[in-house]
Amino acid sequence: MDKLEYLKVHIYQGLENLNDGFDVSSIYYFSEPDFEKVLDRIEQKGLGLYGIEPWINGNFFDVKSYEEYNTICTDSNWYRTAFEEFKNCNKSLLYAASYHIPGDLID
Repeated sequence: MDKLEYLKVHIYQGLENLNDGFDVSSIYYFSEPDFEKVLDRIEQKGLGLYGIEPWINGNFFDVKSYEEYNTICTDSNWYRTAFEEFKNCNKSLLYAASYHIPGDLID
């Protein structure tokens, strides 16, 4: 199982990918409520996030990474804080992320 397949089966299942072609097909974008579910599932499975990249109207908006929060990628506090900061912008953002998945889960 590769990384994308793992994500589809264990993280993205039941959520709507809103990437309508504005980015490469392997990058999934989610609404705010669905991305919150992604974060819940990542945390539940002990995975991590390297970065969160929201877009607006098909255009790049911003990016935040775990390094900015002086922590490790599996620390849920960083990505929960970053997500809240994005939510506080009060814009209709679509969220993508780069994920840390231990090799033993995808080999």
